[in-house]
Amino acid sequence: MSAMDYDNDELIFLEDDGSTDEHVVLGKDWNVLIVDDDEEIHTVTRLALADLVVNDRKLNFIHAYSAKQAKELLHEYGSTIAIILLDVVMETDDAGFEVVKYIREDMNLLEPRIILRTGQPGYAPEEQVIKLYDINDYKTKTELTRAKLLTTIISSLRSYQQIVTISQNRTGLEKIIASSANLFEEHSVKAFCEGVVTQISSLIGLDSEGLLCARAGSLIDREDEDVYVLGAAGEYAKFINKPIQELNSAEIAENIARCLRLKKHIFEHNFSVLFISRAGFEAAVFVRQTHEINELDKHLLEVFLSSISVGYENVNLFHELRNAAFRDWLTRLPNRNEFINMLDKPHIFACEDCCVALIDVNHFSDINDGLGQEVGNDLLRAISDRFLSSFDDSVKKGRIGADVFGLIGPEAVVNPESINELFSSTFVVEDHTLPVNVTIGFCRLDKKRNIGIEILKRTNIALNRAKKNLTDNYEFYAKDIEDQTTWRLDMIRRLRSDFAARKLELWFQPQVDLLNEQVVGMEALLRWPDGNGGFISPAVFVPLAEYSGLIVDIGEWVLEEACSRLQKLKELGYGHLRVAVNISIPQFRDRLFVEKVKLALSTAECDPSLLELEITESVVMDEPQIVIDALRALKEHGVQIAIDDFGTGFSSMSYLQQLPLDRLKVDRSFVKDVKPGASAVLAETIVTLGNKLGLLTIAEGVEKREQASYMIKLGCDEAQGFLYAKPMPFAELLAFLESQK
Repeated sequence: MSAMDYDNDELIFLEDDGSTDEHVVLGKDWNVLIVDDDEEIHTVTRLALADLVVNDRKLNFIHAYSAKQAKELLHEYGSTIAIILLDVVMETDDAGFEVVKYIREDMNLLEPRIILRTGQPGYAPEEQVIKLYDINDYKTKTELTRAKLLTTIISSLRSYQQIVTISQNRTGLEKIIASSANLFEEHSVKAFCEGVVTQISSLIGLDSEGLLCARAGSLIDREDEDVYVLGAAGEYAKFINKPIQELNSAEIAENIARCLRLKKHIFEHNFSVLFISRAGFEAAVFVRQTHEINELDKHLLEVFLSSISVGYENVNLFHELRNAAFRDWLTRLPNRNEFINMLDKPHIFACEDCCVALIDVNHFSDINDGLGQEVGNDLLRAISDRFLSSFDDSVKKGRIGADVFGLIGPEAVVNPESINELFSSTFVVEDHTLPVNVTIGFCRLDKKRNIGIEILKRTNIALNRAKKNLTDNYEFYAKDIEDQTTWRLDMIRRLRSDFAARKLELWFQPQVDLLNEQVVGMEALLRWPDGNGGFISPAVFVPLAEYSGLIVDIGEWVLEEACSRLQKLKELGYGHLRVAVNISIPQFRDRLFVEKVKLALSTAECDPSLLELEITESVVMDEPQIVIDALRALKEHGVQIAIDDFGTGFSSMSYLQQLPLDRLKVDRSFVKDVKPGASAVLAETIVTLGNKLGLLTIAEGVEKREQASYMIKLGCDEAQGFLYAKPMPFAELLAFLESQK
């Protein structure tokens, strides 16, 4: 190396008198890795190139003294190393070649330029080495003079910059294309904007350092009008999704704001701010530079920005669509769809002892109806704000329905006490101070992976159960609750199917005159075969039929069947017998109920006085006026009316007096109280009341002769029970009546 002629070659140095042009702004240094086991080579190379400036950038020297150390430094610096000055012979005769192979094949580093230097020119022919290895130059140390070293370094730097530019172009385009193809993914905005920054930087030959900013809008779920960093590269990448103020750079913040305000590009000597606008969606790209952009590059940028603005508009539009699909428009909380997605991915909320809660605002419709929907909307926003301010990010929030909110988080936070505490104070909405009561359903999450919709269903089951809770305003999900619900739905499905298949049966229990024990009528009783030779109890299936609304159709069929049987009895010589049919409240709510009864009678050509409608006290008290109006209309038509199970409910005497009654039925529980030597006070009271009101009385559940005798003594008129006959199908009823002649 001492033979190198430093005296005859002219180096390129910056002026040493300190008179550097004040407009020269140096960019980042070119990293140059010197790999040689000779300390003198490091020193001489550093001295020869110390003040070299290429494209406004100085050289930064990194030193390695062995192949092993070179590999370690390559892992540390990677593709930021522009040039590697590499000695061939170090700890082994081919150590340099091994490093080249390691760089290109093992590390897949294609950007750094490699200049091989050797003190043993005959060791490996230059042509063979150039063919085998991806290197820029292969020189002996004696022939690499100062001028040739400078020429080689400058040409290699240019080559490196071209390769990096091509790589940045590829990377930028890949990010833009990939993000455009996956716009519904959460990272698409970040990837797209980062791709734009990288692509712009590479277009004008800069390092990929810059940032794209815009007013957040719906892109990152911010409601304010601040400017946010949507995408960035280089040292700015850590500020993505952060307000621009967090950059702590007044220069960037001011010029981004100026660009968005002026709605045009800003070109300065050491930076540029590029304006993107499409269909009302605006953004500004800040790029740091070491020299002013020339007119050709400006034109190139104009073409690129014109094309990329379409993609920027699409990113915005797709995210607006995504927000419409997964965000509640009013509160900006995740909606039901997104809430289910969160439940599908437990790692999102990753917490021990997690609990899901559904919070239902009680009587919310009253606020909408009484104060207006705007007040209702403001209240929902106020509730949302209280959730956001009271629970940190460990608790996920959502609006599941019109007045139902959802929470996911640790049970230490998501529990009845914490949630009820939030609603212990009133909400101030406009000029109104509104107290809010809620009902809450909870579901604890186990360690198993569950389907989100299934978890929501279970929590909703708990919420519905809580609405029936008379002591607390909350309920935790338990499997038996779901089992009961599943059983109920299955039974309703079976009932609907069997009813459609005409599998239900109408049985009859005779009613007799207590004095002569002659049959005067019968009660029609619905039977549902269970398919195994038995029957499902009416106490089980009637509430299910009422719950599902199927009771209206079943009740209509029972009326038609009863009238049909009345006509058949008339044809067989039993035209004096009546049939009593039970009526439930859902039937009364049917606005066509009265017409249906009349139609059933006329179709069967029945005498209306032979049809008796039985109602319970609870039916009357549920919808008094509807029931009274319907019964009065039917009474005028000739139908008879009876109160069933009288004395077991909470009746009002005022309503009792308004009903057009013909009979009072003494409940079997009062008849059962009749024992030898004892008096049945309630049975006596009911019979006496009936007599006072001019009504006939009929005792239910008479099973013993002493019960019948006692009811006769009280003045009761009629009876039904096992003492006289059990319920039976119509064919058996006919045989029974024949035997009674």
